[in-house]
Amino acid sequence: MRYLLATLLLVFMPSLGLAGPFFTLKGHGGPVMGIAVSPDGTRIATSSFDYSIGIWKDRQAIWLDGHRAAVKAVLFLDDDHLVTAGDDFSVRLWTLSTGQQTVLGEHKGKVIHLAVSPDGTTLASASWDGTIGLWSLKSELLKHTASGKLSPPRFLKGHQAGVNAVAFTSDGTSLYSVSADGTIRIWDTETGARKRLLKRHGFGVNTLLLNDQGGWLAYGAVDGVTRIIDPVTGDDKADFTLDRRPVLAMAANQDRSRIAVGDGEGYIIVIDTAKWQIEQDFRAAFRGPVWALAFSNDGENIHSGGLDSALYSWPLDEKTNKQALNRNERSFQRAPDTMSNGERQFQRKCSICHSLTPGSARRAGPTLHGVFGRTAGAVTDYPYSVTLQKSDIIWSDKTIDGLFDIGPDHYIPGTKMPMQVIAKASDRKDLIDFLREATKTQGGKTDP
Repeated sequence: MRYLLATLLLVFMPSLGLAGPFFTLKGHGGPVMGIAVSPDGTRIATSSFDYSIGIWKDRQAIWLDGHRAAVKAVLFLDDDHLVTAGDDFSVRLWTLSTGQQTVLGEHKGKVIHLAVSPDGTTLASASWDGTIGLWSLKSELLKHTASGKLSPPRFLKGHQAGVNAVAFTSDGTSLYSVSADGTIRIWDTETGARKRLLKRHGFGVNTLLLNDQGGWLAYGAVDGVTRIIDPVTGDDKADFTLDRRPVLAMAANQDRSRIAVGDGEGYIIVIDTAKWQIEQDFRAAFRGPVWALAFSNDGENIHSGGLDSALYSWPLDEKTNKQALNRNERSFQRAPDTMSNGERQFQRKCSICHSLTPGSARRAGPTLHGVFGRTAGAVTDYPYSVTLQKSDIIWSDKTIDGLFDIGPDHYIPGTKMPMQVIAKASDRKDLIDFLREATKTQGGKTDP
C-alpha cells in the first residue's frame, strides 16, 4: 500500500517546479550526503546520514528505506530506476514505480560515489576499500525483479587508499578515478586493466568531473585545490584554488558550461567553463561543509546538501541568489553563544543522529526522549545493532559519562554509533545535566 500510494503521488500530482526560485526540501533526520535529479527533471533524489533516500516531487517526499547506515551516493539510471550506495558497503538498485529494491552486491568498505556509463550498461562504484566496482546493468535493469539472478561485479584494484570518485569517458571505453592516495588514474572498462596514472597531486583527491570531448578534467582535493587539467596529458589548464579546504563536492550542468564546487567551509563557487572564470562565490551553509551538489536540469538552480537535514536550492541568477541568502534560515545549530555548554555539546556530538522528542523517525539514532533509566536497545521504532539488542546497559549519569569518556566504539564494541569522545569531564557533566532536563517525559520524570 505504501508504494502504491507513492506511485500515485509521483504520477498524478501536478508539478510545482524544481528550479527557478530559492527553495528547501525538508524531511530528512540527518545531513544530506547525496543529490540527483531525474532525467525528466521532475524529481530530486536525496540520500542522507539518516539511512534513507527521499524522492521529491512537488516538494513532497516518498521514502526509500533499506540501507543499514548512512547513504552517501545516489544516481538516477532513468526516470524509474535509481542506484544508491553508502556506509553499509552495499550498492542497491531501486524501481520507483514498485518500490522494489535489489542489493546488487557489496564492497568491503564504505561506498562514496557512483557513475553510469553513457550507454547505461555499466555502473561504477568508488569505495574506501581502495577498489572500484563495475556492475553490469544489461539484464538487471529489466529482469532483476523476475529472475533474481545478478551478475557478479568486477573490482578494479590499484589505488593505495580509498577511492572517492569515478567518471566514464564519453565513449565508455575508459574510466577515471581519484583517491585519497593523491592520484588520478585511468582504467580500461572492458578489461579492467590500469591504463596509466594520469597525475599525482600529493594530497588526497576528493572530487572529479570529466569532459573529455571538451578537453578538460576538474578535480578538488583535501588541501583546498580546485584545478582543471588536460585529461590526456595531465597538464594544468586552470586553477581556482581559494583559501578554503577541503573541496568536498562538484557538479556540472548538462552542457558542461558551468561547474559548481562546494567546500568544507560551506561555500559554493560557480565556474564558467568557456571563460574559465568564477561567476559566483557565496556561502551556502552557515555551519559546516557542503557535501553534495547537483544542478537542476535547466541549469537555473544549484541544489546543495550539508550538515543541515535539508536540501537548499540556490538560483544562479545573481540578484535572486542574493535575496535568497538574505532571507535564508540559518543552520539548525544556533549561534554557540546563545546556548549553555551542555546544549553546545549536544548539538556538536549528538544532534545529527538523535532527537529529544518522542519518536526516532528519519534519524540515524534512536530518540533520547526518556533516556535516563532506559535499557539500551529498548526504543521500539529504531533498528538497533545486535550488540545493542543484547546489551544490559541502563542509561544513567554514570553510563552516559562512560560512553563519551572512551567513545561508543570502545564502550560498546560492535555498536553502530560513530566515534565520539568528550575529553573534559566538565563537558560530559554539562551534557548530562542538559540531557536530564531536555529528555524529560510528560510529568517531568526522566524515567521511561
